[in-house]
Amino acid sequence: MSSNNSIERKDYSHEVQKHRFFWVQLAFAAFGTLFLLLGIIGIFLPILPTTPFLLLATACYARSSRRFYNWLMNHPRFGPLIVEWRTYRSIPRRIKLVAIAMMILTFSSSILFFIKDGRLQLALALFGLALVAWLYQVPSRDRPNEKLDEIPNEITDKQQL
Repeated sequence: MSSNNSIERKDYSHEVQKHRFFWVQLAFAAFGTLFLLLGIIGIFLPILPTTPFLLLATACYARSSRRFYNWLMNHPRFGPLIVEWRTYRSIPRRIKLVAIAMMILTFSSSILFFIKDGRLQLALALFGLALVAWLYQVPSRDRPNEKLDEIPNEITDKQQL
C-alpha cells in the first residue's frame, strides 16, 4: 500500500490463532479462498449471499494466515462489512435493501420463467420469503430515525433557556 493512501490499516494479527497442524492450516486457507471467491461471485449473482461467505472466509483465515486475515479485514470493500457484523451484528441498510431487492428479482424470475413444477415453485417461493424475512430482521445501525419529528419537550425547553 502506498504512503499516499489515507486509509489507515489496522493490524488484526492478535486475533489470528493458527491451527497447530500445518495441513489443517492449508485446508483452512483453501476453504477461506473458496469462500472468498464465492463471496465475490455473490456480488454479481444475487442468489449467492456475499456477507456470509466473507464471514466464513474471515473465520478460515483467522485459523490459517495472518497475512490473508489482515488483508481481508483491511480491504476497502469487504473489511467494513466484516467489522460491522463482528462488532454490531448488523448489515448496512443500503446493502440490505439492495440484497433484498435482488433476491426478490432473482427468485421471482426463477419461479416465473424457469421452474415449471408448481410444488418446486412453491418451495422456492417459501425459501425466498424466509431468506428475505431473515435478512430484513437483521439490524442496520445506519437506519434513519423515523421519529425525528417527535422531539421531546424537555429538549426544546432547555434549548429555549
